Amino acid sequence: MDERILLDKIVQKDEKAFQSFVEKYHHLVLNICNNILNNYDDAMDVSQEVFMKFYESIESFRGDSKITTWLYRISVNKSLNFLRSQKRNKWFSSLDILFSNESKAKEPEDRNLKPDENIEQNENKKVLYYALNKLPEKQRIAISLNNFENLAYKEISEIMDISVSEVGVLINRGKKKLHKIIVEYYKKN
Repeated sequence: MDERILLDKIVQKDEKAFQSFVEKYHHLVLNICNNILNNYDDAMDVSQEVFMKFYESIESFRGDSKITTWLYRISVNKSLNFLRSQKRNKWFSSLDILFSNESKAKEPEDRNLKPDENIEQNENKKVLYYALNKLPEKQRIAISLNNFENLAYKEISEIMDISVSEVGVLINRGKKKLHKIIVEYYKKN
């Protein structure tokens, strides 16, 4: 089915058309969310929110950009909102622990790793995610969209609502910081 016809049917609240749309783009949205969140379960939850937001706001889609660009933007925004809410929750949680004198720290469980991956790959993946999470938010998003989603600078600029040259600067600075963080990590360990 032609994408424009599909979108028109979704505007008319055709549930089958919406289901087809979700089936077509779910993997894309899930990958974006997972690349930002680094947690498959959270990415699944956020991807559902992305499609709900899409469905609720389809009437506002003007068609100035590709539908995938719009989905990328919603996915990035929803993922960032989720991270911000997690940070707030952690902050309040740490206050609760401080005031209740309970300081049981747990190592976060990495559910993204498959048991059959070898130890070196697991370690490299953990170090990469560790380093990515140390980057400033905009750099992390630009690098993730470019390297994990293989998006061009122009598409990233549309998604992040910044200039193409800004995207280049974010990616170059981010890669330098990533390299530095990874080198420092391996020197310490």
